[in-house]
Amino acid sequence: MSPVVNEPLDMVYLATATMDSHGVVTGWSEGAQRLLAYRPEEIVGRAVTELWAGETAVEAVGRCLAGRSRWSGRVGLCHRDGHRMEAEALAHRVVADGGATGWLLVSAVAREPRPPEADAAVGAFTQAPCVLAAFDTDLRLVRANAEMEAAAALTEDRMRGMRLVELLSHPESEKTEEGMRRVLESGERQVLEAYLRVPGESREHAWTISLAPLKDRTDRVYGVCFAAYDTARRHQAQERLLLLNEAGKRIGSTLDLAHVAHELADVAVPRVADFVGVDLLTFLDQGEEPPSGPLSGPITMRRAAHRSVLPGTPEAVADVGELDTHPESSPSAACLAEGRAILYQVTDELMVRWDALDPVRAARIREYGIHSELVVPMRTRGVTLGVVFLARHRTPVPFEKDDLLLAEEITARAAVCVDNARRYKRERMTARALQRNLLPRRLPDLAAVEVTSRYLPSETWAGVGGDWFDVIPLSGARAALVVGDTVGRGVEASATMGHLRSAIRTLADIDLPPGELLTHLADLVTRLAAEDDPEPPEATGATCLYAVYDPVSRHCTLASAGHPPPAVVTADGSADILDVPNGPPLGLSTLPFEAVETELSEGSVLALYTDGLVEGHDRAIDEGLEALCEALAQPGPSLDALGDTVLRTLLPARPEDDVALLLARARALGPDRVATWEIPPEPAVVSRIRREVTARLMDWGLERLVLTTELVVSELVTNAIRYGSPPIRLRLIRDRALICEVSDFSSTAPHLRRARALDEGGRGLFLVAQLAQRWGTRLEVHGKTIWAEQDLSDD
Repeated sequence: MSPVVNEPLDMVYLATATMDSHGVVTGWSEGAQRLLAYRPEEIVGRAVTELWAGETAVEAVGRCLAGRSRWSGRVGLCHRDGHRMEAEALAHRVVADGGATGWLLVSAVAREPRPPEADAAVGAFTQAPCVLAAFDTDLRLVRANAEMEAAAALTEDRMRGMRLVELLSHPESEKTEEGMRRVLESGERQVLEAYLRVPGESREHAWTISLAPLKDRTDRVYGVCFAAYDTARRHQAQERLLLLNEAGKRIGSTLDLAHVAHELADVAVPRVADFVGVDLLTFLDQGEEPPSGPLSGPITMRRAAHRSVLPGTPEAVADVGELDTHPESSPSAACLAEGRAILYQVTDELMVRWDALDPVRAARIREYGIHSELVVPMRTRGVTLGVVFLARHRTPVPFEKDDLLLAEEITARAAVCVDNARRYKRERMTARALQRNLLPRRLPDLAAVEVTSRYLPSETWAGVGGDWFDVIPLSGARAALVVGDTVGRGVEASATMGHLRSAIRTLADIDLPPGELLTHLADLVTRLAAEDDPEPPEATGATCLYAVYDPVSRHCTLASAGHPPPAVVTADGSADILDVPNGPPLGLSTLPFEAVETELSEGSVLALYTDGLVEGHDRAIDEGLEALCEALAQPGPSLDALGDTVLRTLLPARPEDDVALLLARARALGPDRVATWEIPPEPAVVSRIRREVTARLMDWGLERLVLTTELVVSELVTNAIRYGSPPIRLRLIRDRALICEVSDFSSTAPHLRRARALDEGGRGLFLVAQLAQRWGTRLEVHGKTIWAEQDLSDD
């Protein structure tokens, strides 16, 4: 790295002086002494006006001190030897260490001429399409192009010799000078971002500042190149995109008209306007059909929402919920009649019209200094819903065309949400009827679990959702517990819920483990989403929790697709949330789902629910989960009473979302109802197993099933020995049916077929299918299990 050369690019002497708010000189530089020949001890403490020649100069200083923060001009000065001289002066208001305000006076004294340069290089510098300047190693300006002159509102001659903090009294100038020092020290470039208002501008601009070292042929640093690019337009475009993205996320979180209107106002203030009012046509109050034909004459609307940068929204003419009639010739009526947005500046001529047309509104405009307004119609799908007012009174910059386009886009998004609420009210009863038919009418009576359920549709305008639950009997006396929630609302959401429920029942019938079942279900949703359908399926993004409980082992296996975790109440009455790996919602990923296994003690209660039970706009999910555990821990006489307690404790009188709750009390099948044999892979053992099975059936009082069970056991065990892989296990379960299960470590599933007359095999499963009421195969982590059930309803 080359050493820093402390040689100026262009020899400049700068006269600087400071004075307090009363015009008394408090500081005097060497440059000031060179300019006027006064030594510091001769001038400090004297009034600065004693040095300025002419009444005009004195008056100028007075005007400067009267209220400006920056002043520049050409003044006459009195030299120590008595002669009068002209100089360009620049004054900045500054704050001293003690907090007192004063002034910094700057004036260029003299400079040595620069060496001649090539015309092309000079033109490239002076006419560069960005702010460009060169500073010496003392960080004093030696060259500036036309853009720099325009940004600082000073000529190059007047800026020469000044530091950036002297040109622009702003904290960003100090940060930039720090960057310049780093360039001089390191010899490396720096890029900074700054936000400041230059002289003559009414708003801050975003600037990208590039600082580069100036080096000679020996690689010595002799200055800093300063280049600044006004990125305000790009910054404003990025801000608008971010605002649109935020509007898309925040507006329409519910299907409540007032809530949507408030969300629109919250998004727009203060980033777009200082005041926003949202008025909706009165036909929306009862969900009626929109009026036919164009709107004309005085128009009455209801104030749905408003917001202001001022506390209490004092600019509003109508309160939220009140009716407000807009005259026929008002901008709002014209906007609705023509179906287009209107941008206008408040002028004296316009105020004369408003005084005669609507004196109350005119008084508010005048009182709060509203100077620019936008009136945007809320319209979608050919239906006019209302109007949005946007006004500026604290922001000095008036609305521009880009602001109008932004307001139209935000209003259009809100209009879709409002119209959805209007349409949804008509669909609500249809959706509720459909949902009632798709949900289980009656839960099955199972040996594995005692179950009860609650379903509570939303009582808000959000209407019916796609929440569902189910209890599915599985082989081996096990039970599957399901709860889910589809995206969307209304009839389509209910229909999608029915579709997913049917798919889960189909997958459960083939005894897929929970994680694998959700993976297949997610694949199904993904395939549906990929179909060339003008109406994408609402299932995309649905959540689901699937649990399988085995009353023999008392193990419960669970997997989740973006669904809230279940809660468990142990036999001693304590409640806690189960830690279940939460995969993505259905249709949003192709990755497999992870399952977790836990042991449930007999009598413990597993609670499955949808997010409407624990979440709300005024309650975080963590708070809801804590409240759920507290409600579940309250003792109750029955499972039904516990369900009522949970709903009463967690839900308001009018739930804002649908709620599904499924409670399952775990039961256990003891050793007296289960018999297990480990079978060596030897054909000779089959006869012994038949005898032991017969003895167990006699102990259970199931003499009538001895013959058929012997045949079923013989065929299943023989097939496992012949075609399976050890270890082999036989299990009999006495439940509402007699269940015979044979497991081995082979994953090859058997197939039912009809044997021909001379075939030596192929009759085993066919015989089992004839003897059993139900039979099937389930794949497990290691191998498979073939099972068969015989009805015990007559025993």
